Amino acid sequence: MSLLAPWFLLGALAIAGPVIFHLIRRTTRERTPFPSLIFLKPSPPRLTKKSRLEHLLLLALRCLVLALLALGFSRPFLRKAEPPATDPSAGVRTVVLLDTSASMRRPGLWDAARAKAVKILDESGPADRVAVLTFDREVATRFSFAQWAAAPMGQRPALAKSTLDSVAPGWFSTRLGPALVRAAEEFNDNEPAGAAGGARRRVVVVGDLQEGARLDPLQSFEWPPGVEVVLDPVKPGSPGNAGIHLVPDSGDADRGSDPVVRVRVVNSPDSHREQFRVGWSGPGSPAPWIAPVDIYVPPGQARVVSLAAPTNSAGLDRIELRGDEEPFDNIVFVRPPVPGQVDILYIGTEAPTDSRQPLFFLRRALPETRRQIVRLLAVKPSDPLPPENLAASRLVVATARLPEGSAAALRTRMEAGATVLFAPPTAADAAGLARMLGVPSVEIVDAKPANYAMLGDLDFRHPLLAPFADPRFSDFTRVHFWRLRGFKGQLPAGARVVARFDSGEPAWIDFPVGRGRLVFAASGWAQDDSQFALSSKFVPWLYALLELSGATAPTAPNPIVGDPILLPTGRTADLAIVAPDGKRSTVAPGEPRFEGTATPGIYRIGTGTEMREVAVNLDPAESRTAPLGTDELERLGVHVGRAGTNPVAGTVPPVVAQAAEAENRQKLWRWLIVATLAILCIETVIAGRAAARSTIPREATS
Repeated sequence: MSLLAPWFLLGALAIAGPVIFHLIRRTTRERTPFPSLIFLKPSPPRLTKKSRLEHLLLLALRCLVLALLALGFSRPFLRKAEPPATDPSAGVRTVVLLDTSASMRRPGLWDAARAKAVKILDESGPADRVAVLTFDREVATRFSFAQWAAAPMGQRPALAKSTLDSVAPGWFSTRLGPALVRAAEEFNDNEPAGAAGGARRRVVVVGDLQEGARLDPLQSFEWPPGVEVVLDPVKPGSPGNAGIHLVPDSGDADRGSDPVVRVRVVNSPDSHREQFRVGWSGPGSPAPWIAPVDIYVPPGQARVVSLAAPTNSAGLDRIELRGDEEPFDNIVFVRPPVPGQVDILYIGTEAPTDSRQPLFFLRRALPETRRQIVRLLAVKPSDPLPPENLAASRLVVATARLPEGSAAALRTRMEAGATVLFAPPTAADAAGLARMLGVPSVEIVDAKPANYAMLGDLDFRHPLLAPFADPRFSDFTRVHFWRLRGFKGQLPAGARVVARFDSGEPAWIDFPVGRGRLVFAASGWAQDDSQFALSSKFVPWLYALLELSGATAPTAPNPIVGDPILLPTGRTADLAIVAPDGKRSTVAPGEPRFEGTATPGIYRIGTGTEMREVAVNLDPAESRTAPLGTDELERLGVHVGRAGTNPVAGTVPPVVAQAAEAENRQKLWRWLIVATLAILCIETVIAGRAAARSTIPREATS
């Protein structure tokens, strides 16, 4: 057994305390006054040769408690026989991690970081091997161990340095966690097992090492033993930084309200400035400056500013922060969100103003917002379905008897990917269900419960009920159904019952039809059928149905650099995209998104009247430029050293690092603490019994 902190064993000297206390005899706690002795001066017993130890078991237990505590604080561990970790003659294996994120665009940082990386390459010895990796949002291998080994010995540093000539900081965020994981794996991926021998392995991180760097993958990654991380930071000429970020707007806001843009100004803790100005600006040099607002932001704090959107000033597509010395994060681009259009085809017989019928509730459950415009077209079942509207509608709602031609047209549309919600008011009106499902016949019967029916068995794993999976929202007992249409017989292959009534009859059934589906509702949401339309479940249920049909797609209203831009579906031609720098690219009809957001700015998608603009901004985490604490990396298990003239020499010795790792893995001190508590319990019981035995004779004598 070895000890990580052997000096704590000096605490075992406290064992002498219980021995001395057992040897010293002092006055007893029980005192009996005698009148003839009240004038005598009391004196405690002295330690003489006649003093004898009593209660040897208690003495041994108390000494053992102190010994176990001292041993636990010394952090013991079992050392295994391992081969020497490093061999000086085997050289050093070094992975240089060079930061190319947006925060490295500050003046002087990139040149200093590149100079540090070049110095590491120049100082490499003949037995050393060096790999060069750059990282921001992604990790890129610039020069691997295999390339170093394959190059001529005298040309290795020059070849590695040449790979950095075309590298420069971009606009992506800093993800240090994935970079460290990839660097640790580089030792195994590019060298055969045993090829490194006893070489020392290190990862040198060169960059600004700002606290906005993401470390998430390290939480689930076990750092390999023997790999040390050397942090070699570069510092800007002036400390502190302030940044501006866009505060996301609520998508449920009224379209008629006055547009207001909210931005957040963040000031770093080490900043020397606290007075700033924000205002609308535009492209060009010098840029226009409209309606500036003064703002006071103390170091380490943030403030939110509301700016009215300009109405009569063309070309104002950004909000600029002034008063900060670091300009890389002082602009946020803003474009008004373009609401997506959702086409829904409704087939029914009622009037839109009838407040007891399904169409009335359907129109009010899907209002227009800043991000969504619902175009609901109602047609009579006796009229032919408009081909253009049917082709544009991903969701069709039918609450009436369908003619044979309409049922066949809906089946063709479902096979192409559309969704049909069928809620017939009576069993006789469900005649077109068999035609839409492509089966010979379907038996539907009317049913009316004695009082009312409730939903008893719900499949929250289905996308239609996924919004209610949380126990706070899964209670449907307050929704009562009075008129039902029961589905009799065996369900077709692939059909899935989404919900059942408390009687066991299916309430909602999902039938797959080609690439689409048909959702059958055994009870509608008219007031004569149920309370469903008046409950809080109706609107989320409809939006879940829209997402299930593909009528609405999840959007990223405020994408950051590197995030994809979602493109409209159903395109038949290539889509043109113009980046902020003027570079044009095209996206094929089958591509659902554009991945080339490499710079912040305004991306123009499409041409002519169909062109829309999307603002892409810098990741807000890049504004957190305060230094990253090494304790955070150590907490995640990374072996962190210090940088110096010789980065390896300033780190923890490998033997000590291996010992600390073994002790941290075994944690024998926990068992010593448990044993100490157990012994204290035993000592308490024995001491209590001994005190009771010593009291009984005195009472008997008295």
